[in-house]
Amino acid sequence: MNTKSVLKKLGLNEEGFDKIKQAVVDAEKKTSGEIAVCLAPESNDYSIWELSVSLFLSLIVACDLLKFSSKIKAIIENRCWVYQEWYLPLIFVLIVGIFTLIFFAVCNIPFIDRLIIPLKFRRRVVSDKAFSLFAKTNVYCTKNHNGILIFVSYLEREVRIIADKGISEKISNDEFKEITDKLSKEISKNGVDAFCNAIRQCGDLLSKHYKIRKNDVNELADGLIIVEN
Repeated sequence: MNTKSVLKKLGLNEEGFDKIKQAVVDAEKKTSGEIAVCLAPESNDYSIWELSVSLFLSLIVACDLLKFSSKIKAIIENRCWVYQEWYLPLIFVLIVGIFTLIFFAVCNIPFIDRLIIPLKFRRRVVSDKAFSLFAKTNVYCTKNHNGILIFVSYLEREVRIIADKGISEKISNDEFKEITDKLSKEISKNGVDAFCNAIRQCGDLLSKHYKIRKNDVNELADGLIIVEN
């Protein structure tokens, strides 16, 4: 998906980014825990799925048109001074190619994309992406292992919260799931508010187990990180 269109749909302008950054700052004022926030337009380009479905559908169209091959041949013969036997196969190759391009464009529409890509595969891809970002953003290496990553993958409509081992020992996945479920429902309505609410809830949850300490050091960058494929 196009990053600019995702940001526009979620209302993420400069003011929105500032609000999210401030939400992280405010949340971390109450806890020594660290919060990182990432947004990806999509976790995979899914080209192999889109191309496979497009080719399959275009072959179906070509097979249906085989019933009219004699009529198509007659049209070609009427249009050409000299008819060659390879003209008809070439027409069907062009038909497959043209319809593959058309179907491929249709399959890249987000709603259609979500229909053709198996749910189980999408969820696995998003989880893999989230764990990869957990490492790349250094959430895993905070001093007290008390960092979390809030990750949203827009195309898939999936949200993950990955917690370091220090947090996962004290906070159950069910508590984080309540936050991810709510974020999933709210983000299409108002992206900025949805992120801010999730950040605030995570801050409240972390503050129960990781109180703010004197001379606490901010170990991770605040604000929303946009992730490109």
